[in-house]
Amino acid sequence: MSAMAATLLVLARLCSATGSPRERERGDVPGWVLVTLMTAGLVTTIWAIAGDQLAQVFTTAISGVTGPGRK
Repeated sequence: MSAMAATLLVLARLCSATGSPRERERGDVPGWVLVTLMTAGLVTTIWAIAGDQLAQVFTTAISGVTGPGRK
């Protein structure tokens, strides 16, 4: 068997073992849905508990910023 034939055989076996790119990139949809829902739940909970404090921190930070050319 020539080196070229051996290389092609190895490549063919690797491609068949790993599947097509479409199959590999399909992803885990239920996992992503769960991550998205958990993130939304955490944001909602934090906002409900500390919304006033977060608004105060934001207001303080924005009031401390000066425009261009101001000192």
